[in-house]
Amino acid sequence: MSLLAALNPPQREAAKYLDGPLLVLAGAGSGKTRVITHKIAYLIGECGYKPSSIAAITFTNKAAREMQERAAKLTQNVNTKGLIVTTFHSMGLRMLREDAKFAQLKPAFSILDSADAAGIISEILKTTDKQEIRRAVSRISLWKNELKSPAAALASAEDDNARVYAKIYDRYDATLRAYQAVDFDDLIRLPAELLDTHAELREKWQNRLRHILVDEYQDTNVAQYRLLQKLTGVRAAFTAVGDDDQAIYGWRGASADNLRQLSEDYPHLHVVKLEQNYRSTIRILKAANSLIANNPKLFEKRLWSDLGHGDAIQVMPTRDDEHEAESVVMRLLSHKFQHRTEWRDYAILYRGNYQARIFEQALRNEKVPYQLSGGQSFFDRVEIKDVIAYLRLIANSDDDPAFIRAVTTPKRGIGAATLEKLGQVAATLHVSLFEAVFSAAASSQIGDRHLAPLLEFCNFINRFEARVAREPAGEVLDDLLKTIGYEAYLFDQDDMRAAQNKWDNVLEFSAWIAKKGEDDEKDLLQLTQTIALITLLEGRDEAEPDAVRLSTLHAAKGLEFGHVFLVGVEENILPHRDAVDEGRLEEERRLMYVGVTRAKKSLTLSYCARRKRARESVACDPSRFIEELGDDVRQPDKPSDSAAKASGSDRLAALKAMLN
Repeated sequence: MSLLAALNPPQREAAKYLDGPLLVLAGAGSGKTRVITHKIAYLIGECGYKPSSIAAITFTNKAAREMQERAAKLTQNVNTKGLIVTTFHSMGLRMLREDAKFAQLKPAFSILDSADAAGIISEILKTTDKQEIRRAVSRISLWKNELKSPAAALASAEDDNARVYAKIYDRYDATLRAYQAVDFDDLIRLPAELLDTHAELREKWQNRLRHILVDEYQDTNVAQYRLLQKLTGVRAAFTAVGDDDQAIYGWRGASADNLRQLSEDYPHLHVVKLEQNYRSTIRILKAANSLIANNPKLFEKRLWSDLGHGDAIQVMPTRDDEHEAESVVMRLLSHKFQHRTEWRDYAILYRGNYQARIFEQALRNEKVPYQLSGGQSFFDRVEIKDVIAYLRLIANSDDDPAFIRAVTTPKRGIGAATLEKLGQVAATLHVSLFEAVFSAAASSQIGDRHLAPLLEFCNFINRFEARVAREPAGEVLDDLLKTIGYEAYLFDQDDMRAAQNKWDNVLEFSAWIAKKGEDDEKDLLQLTQTIALITLLEGRDEAEPDAVRLSTLHAAKGLEFGHVFLVGVEENILPHRDAVDEGRLEEERRLMYVGVTRAKKSLTLSYCARRKRARESVACDPSRFIEELGDDVRQPDKPSDSAAKASGSDRLAALKAMLN
């Protein structure tokens, strides 16, 4: 029985094709992960590829994990040790770690998260204005994604504003180098640049990786595309899987042009289209096809399915935000009651996070369990960041942001004035804060009494650094927490319940580090670099809770639900006003398309006649996208206000009676 017997003909063609560059145009729900995992199994099981010569690259840890698990099931009797299934950022980290010296980095470089990066920008700008900081951060990020150095950014600056940002970029870059640190964008930018400038590195990586598979190709930016080109070289043995209709990340540097670029850069590009959808009913797909036909097409494709005709798409006009939230929750409750479904079968999707609050309120009022996508990550919690600061400092003593956080948490009698003096010493000597502590200048300028606790702290960090490579990660971390008295510190800071909560999180983190250290045979230093890339704990509750999912359209990409409520489908929201003004209507239409194609069995759209904006109520128009869904969409005659109110409350009363 061939490995590929379970695939449909186009899927099988994509899995078997090995004669050069391949683009798989995978429509929503057409089984792209299936193609990638079967191709991996086919390369190893039937074509004799070494697992370590194959890399599958995705955009999220979750997608990488799912792919790894599915590939492992298919290759049960084969040893797949060494197979690389990873995200773009982790792949870049792997390369940088191995070839750090080419980038003038020590192997124990630090990875700064977005909060650290914003902190450095805030220092450079001498401001705490969040919006100004965010503007500078995103401008620098876009330059890095386009592979522009600070000098190139300055040279191509179109006005004074851009010149100012380019100078900030230059200082930011110098600061990172001084800290021996990189940010997320550098994890892709630096490897792409190194492969470009060092022929021996290019050869090494091209010889090591014989086939590369890239998922969600339409979301790649210039730097990611260049990295892929340099890794695959003239052989161009790669499979790019993507869907031009789901390119929704233009605002953060992704370039749907990369699909066009592929056919120009690789004239022999082979294209396979996956058009059979295994997710949605015919009606949902008909509406999705009708909508997306309004965008100009690079490649024509039409989704089809044999999952039956299905329910008509419902459009629900509502009076205002509150009425919309109540109506959606009521309709969800009555649907669940009639069809005996589970909570997890439902999703409420919206354009912007700010729309969630009123739906949360309505769900809480009816005691409906819900899960919010894109909530605070485990690693963003204060207590976890405190512990990670210690780990970062032990791994890389040049990491100044980590030094400042660790030396002041818990408090050890080192005041702001002392740290300021230390900062001046470090600046004069051009060394890190940690190194400055041991300098002669520090003892003369800070004085022995104030220097003593700093020396004690740095010696303590050095003792732990000596243990890191020799001892299991879990043991080192447990000892560290005991030595700094972190548990007692938490209980001094907070009331009993909050402190216990935080300490439980720290214990969970510690247990996770111990397990990960054993499973992946990594020491604390290697784990510390990996942590920066994991936005959610991998070992946390993997089972999806039985709860309604609330999510932005961007965060819902790649997910599917039995029944979807797409809310706030109005002009100025979806499509978003700014996007229309900036000529990005096509991307908004793709975002709507992503929303529509999340639904398996039923789809309901809602919009308001009026909406609260600041203190006033403004009139709203239904989105142009509703018309574009075609004529098979059920739009009710708008009931008069009083009738709507009456029918809503009658239905609610009847429902509650049934539930009781």
